[in-house]
Amino acid sequence: MDKHVRIIAILYLVLSCLGLLTAVFLHYILNLAGAFSDDQDASLVLSIVANVITVILVVSAIPGILGALGLMKFKEWARILMIIISIISLLNFPLGTILGVYTIWALTHRETLPLFSPETPEKTNS
Repeated sequence: MDKHVRIIAILYLVLSCLGLLTAVFLHYILNLAGAFSDDQDASLVLSIVANVITVILVVSAIPGILGALGLMKFKEWARILMIIISIISLLNFPLGTILGVYTIWALTHRETLPLFSPETPEKTNS
């Protein structure tokens, strides 16, 4: 099951980084369109829209990146965070739904839970 956890971590890391790249691209394009506009009001509106979209995309991508990095190290907090993110991504039909179902299945599976439990000295000796 550790392969499933690593696949999920990689998928969320890639998707979250794509979200960051999309934020930067849209911010640049919308501000550039505002700069080429002759209307000062349109330029102001495009700048505000660019900033709002950028903030939303960045804020939504950061938990995915942090959770993915935590999953790669098999941290329990990351497992919980990724389950929450996957429940939210179920609404993003169809790819988010598929990834969300796969993530929930893999991270709540009976064989996956021991991967996230901290090792005690008794476990390492036996």
